Amino acid sequence: MKDVFFVCATFQTLICGREAFYILLNEQLTLEEEKMSLKQMKEAFVSNHNGTSVLEVTQGLCLPVLCILCRGLLIILSQLSHSSHTWSARFFTDFLFLIVPLVTTLTILSSFIYLEHLTVIIFGAGLFYQIYCRRTCYARMPVQKILEKFLKISLESEYIPAISCFRVINSAFTAVAILAVDFPLFPRRFAKAELYGTGAMDFGVGGFVFGTAMVCPEIRKKCMEGFKFYYFTKSLYSIWPLVFLGVGRLIMIKSIDYQEHLTEYGVHWNFFFTLIVVKLITSLLLTFFPPNKSWVVAVSVTVLYQLALNLTPLKRVILYGTDGRGTRAGFFNANREGIMSTLGYVAIHMAGVQTGSYVLKKRSHIKDWIKVACCILLTAVGLFVSLYIVQVNVEKVSRRMANLAFCIWIVASSLILLSSLLLGDIILSFAKFLIQGSVVPCSWKLIQSPVTNKKHLETLVSEAERKKPSLCLITAINRNQLIFFLLSNITTGLTNLLVDTLHSSTLWGLFVLCLYMFTNCLIIYMLHLQDKTIKFW
Repeated sequence: MKDVFFVCATFQTLICGREAFYILLNEQLTLEEEKMSLKQMKEAFVSNHNGTSVLEVTQGLCLPVLCILCRGLLIILSQLSHSSHTWSARFFTDFLFLIVPLVTTLTILSSFIYLEHLTVIIFGAGLFYQIYCRRTCYARMPVQKILEKFLKISLESEYIPAISCFRVINSAFTAVAILAVDFPLFPRRFAKAELYGTGAMDFGVGGFVFGTAMVCPEIRKKCMEGFKFYYFTKSLYSIWPLVFLGVGRLIMIKSIDYQEHLTEYGVHWNFFFTLIVVKLITSLLLTFFPPNKSWVVAVSVTVLYQLALNLTPLKRVILYGTDGRGTRAGFFNANREGIMSTLGYVAIHMAGVQTGSYVLKKRSHIKDWIKVACCILLTAVGLFVSLYIVQVNVEKVSRRMANLAFCIWIVASSLILLSSLLLGDIILSFAKFLIQGSVVPCSWKLIQSPVTNKKHLETLVSEAERKKPSLCLITAINRNQLIFFLLSNITTGLTNLLVDTLHSSTLWGLFVLCLYMFTNCLIIYMLHLQDKTIKFW
């Protein structure tokens, strides 16, 4: 009887164990299904968007310029009160004026862009009025006479603050957007457009290429005599960090099954690989074409590429693959968007080289820089008119193909941002002109001081040189820009793994974004304070 009972108990245990096993298996399958569905939901969340208007993107680009100007005016005004600045106070000031406006503009205040501009302009006008009323130079002179004297001064032309600010604004904007796009508080019209459209994020990649081109080695250094391919061979060596980052990102994305937007670059391609190809091709082109003639290459490449899109099956191949069914079989079909769009980015890079060779010419007088800013602004207006004509008669903007309209839009928007920064620097220089001994990080230094006493002038210049304003977030990010970009990508991935971004509330999403940017900026800032430049190539 006991044996029968033992057999029955054993049989029941086996049955229960099997049921428990099936329950555990079903739970695991359910978790896998939920994981897959969450990944698909996140991919769908950032896909199939049509972008926003060109005007709204342009307005968003101009807001950081006003914020940087207000930040400089506030620093000048604080120096009048002889208040001391610790590194933490300067960091929080820079973070408040440079980063927070970007976060709010791309999220909760995206529908109030006009109100933001008006608020910042009124605040800046108030600061400037206070500086003018409390000016320590030419206190009894009328405005017209002050302006006449200001137009005669010289500036330090070895360093162009507007270019540094351009690159930092684009880097900070990209860092905010790549994480914010995964949160519901990020407007979908700012996300990358699927086929046609001008999303705010579409400008980020093009602006990065344009900003890098303005400071490429071919512009900053003289050509090495006797070795024609010097810069090309140097590019072959300098791309290895990009190769490492591109391959590393690919392995990481595939190993953790991270969500991807396939129509952005393809299955294996990413932006690091685009940068590698663009750097090699443009270095080779600049071996045969001088930088000041690179606009010819830019126009030729983008026009010929657009003709190929319109007159050959190339457009159909990019959109639907070689078989016309959208399959991803084979390396080219798997990465057709990333491979073919490099032609458009080559054109953008060459346009950036042309702009850099023009802006980086040695100029000292403020009058010359006013002419430069106005010339760039007029060129941007002309390009926007051309953009309208191209979109009506040829094809609309397409980041996916990097077509003619896309290249014109990126270059025009970049020139608008650059000219606005130059004009902002000129206004800031005028404010510094009114206040004796004022120093603003990442701004022009006045060579000719309004002080007439030569002995005092020498003392003032040596003191300004001795102080060297290093407490500056703009300088810190510009110094380690690639590390900042890499750090932003890593922390974006970690945040997505730790936080359910798709179902986050507005307040929680805003807090996570601010904490994410605060962490990235603080790390880069501390590297700068330690006088560390992470560059191993």
